Amino acid sequence: MTNSTRRQIIAAALALPLAGLTAQATTAETLNVAGSGGGLAQVMDMLYDQPFTAATGIQVNALATTDRASAIQAMMRAGNTVWDVAELAPVDYAIASSNGWLEPIDWARADPDNMLPDAARLEDAAVVATYSTILAVRTDRLPEGQSMSSWADFWDTDTFPGPRALQNSVMDNLEFALLADGAAIDELYDLLATDEGVDRAFAKLDEIKPHVTAWWTAGAQPVQMLADGEVAYTSAWNGRITQLQADGVPVELVWQGGGLKPSYMAIISGTQMDEAAHEYLRMMLTDAERAAQFAEMVAYPAMLPQLYDHLSEEVGASLPTYPANMEVQFVTDALFWAGRLDELRERWDEWLLE
Repeated sequence: MTNSTRRQIIAAALALPLAGLTAQATTAETLNVAGSGGGLAQVMDMLYDQPFTAATGIQVNALATTDRASAIQAMMRAGNTVWDVAELAPVDYAIASSNGWLEPIDWARADPDNMLPDAARLEDAAVVATYSTILAVRTDRLPEGQSMSSWADFWDTDTFPGPRALQNSVMDNLEFALLADGAAIDELYDLLATDEGVDRAFAKLDEIKPHVTAWWTAGAQPVQMLADGEVAYTSAWNGRITQLQADGVPVELVWQGGGLKPSYMAIISGTQMDEAAHEYLRMMLTDAERAAQFAEMVAYPAMLPQLYDHLSEEVGASLPTYPANMEVQFVTDALFWAGRLDELRERWDEWLLE
């Protein structure tokens, strides 16, 4: 995307009407929203925070934060709800929800026209964005006449020789290993709920471990390694690879077996800004044009089906919630990982050192 195009998108997004939002008589109120920093925060400010303030008179105080579950826990213990709304990764959401730290969502206010699918409407949170950990392939490193289309192919080092990388994380890699071993997408978490399933995944990881030359810890690392030709095949986050493609690097995404991760937005228990929080959620969840603008700028789309009415087929097909892409991915089970992350991470760390 060129800078000129990006400016046009921003201008169009800022001009979109905010139907249904209630104007406020004062600008003294502030809604504290915990989320990401950097470029994503800038996009949120332009597409949502500034227009919300213009429509309602309520200031949005965007807070760049990490380890949100621990921060919410500290608020609950202190009896002082500092945040009103928070964006939560799957495990953070599962921890906060299971501990009762989130307010129930009044869906009659947050999505009055029932625009969202059931999967995006949780009792105490809403899915506002998604991204996927996918297989990324340097097409110029593939053997002639071959294409890589699955994690089984990633594990097939005879047919597809070349250096590989994976994230230094037990999450996703256990699922990828089971898929490479022939497990079906819809049985992954039934398998991982058993000791035998976990052992099977680690046994499969034993096979690929000698061929993994790097275990990445930050999203920019696999992108740089692909761009430099340091690795031929790696797991990566979909939006990073979309940008790499735009930069002209011969790389493709393999959606088959990707791990789709929802990003949740929740209202924190004890907030004094319940009405404003619901209005903020309604803007984020039900404005299809803004959702499409967001997806144009950041390849982490909402689960709002109508957003694809405002995107070209080419752009839509590059996004994780595009119907054809959704069909071949698994959705990361937040409750499973919240319950077993520490235990399995410890085993993972020991396995890496073996």
